[in-house]
Amino acid sequence: MIVFIATLNVAKGREADFERLQTELSEISHGKEPGLLVYDVIRHKEKPQTYVVYARFKDQEAFEFHQEADFHHRLVPPILDCVDGEMDLQFFEWVA
Repeated sequence: MIVFIATLNVAKGREADFERLQTELSEISHGKEPGLLVYDVIRHKEKPQTYVVYARFKDQEAFEFHQEADFHHRLVPPILDCVDGEMDLQFFEWVA
């Protein structure tokens, strides 16, 4: 399994846009990607502009499908426009 964790700081005033776009991406991804197991977006409780996206795919092929999907290409650029600074993106292997 392929797992990524992305930590993002959203520009002040762009939180609602970010959440709307991420919700849409999550819903579409879950509906159209059988290889996607988890796509969660969470907000830090004490730092409301800090978000974490946790995604788990059954294999590399499922991850690549996600990256190349038309809705991914449509939604990710405006999502990244909401981000202040660089995204911390890390990849992991599922253990248990």
